[in-house]
Amino acid sequence: MGRSILAGRDRMSLENGFDLRLLSALEVLQARREAEELAGDGRERALCSNACLLARALERTEGQTPVFESGRAALAGLTVAEIGALAARWSAFSRENDPGPEVDGAALEQVKKNSGGTPASGCAGGC
Repeated sequence: MGRSILAGRDRMSLENGFDLRLLSALEVLQARREAEELAGDGRERALCSNACLLARALERTEGQTPVFESGRAALAGLTVAEIGALAARWSAFSRENDPGPEVDGAALEQVKKNSGGTPASGCAGGC
C-alpha cells in the first residue's frame, strides 16, 4: 500500500526485525475473504481473520517483504497467543494512525490542501 493521505504513520517497528503496516481497504477485504475460506464453521473466524490480516500486515523491516505468504502460513507459523497479541497491536496502531471518518475538520482541511491541486481546466467538476 502506498502512504495513506490521512494516516499519521503507515508503519510501526516491532523492534525485532519486523514491522506492522497499515493495510489498504482492498487488502482488508482480501484478508476477510481468505479468512472465510479458512474458518470452516464460525468458531474459528476470529483466529483466521487475525492470521489473514497479519499475513498482509507483518513484514520484515529490511526489504519490507511479507513474513507469511498467506493466512494459512501465518496460522502454521505463529501460536494463538502470538496472533492475538500482534493483531491487538495492529488494531491499536491502525486506530491511532488511520483516523478514518473520525478525522476532525481542521485535520481534514489540511489533508485536502496537501493531497493535490485543482483541475488544470479550472472546471469544478461540472464540465
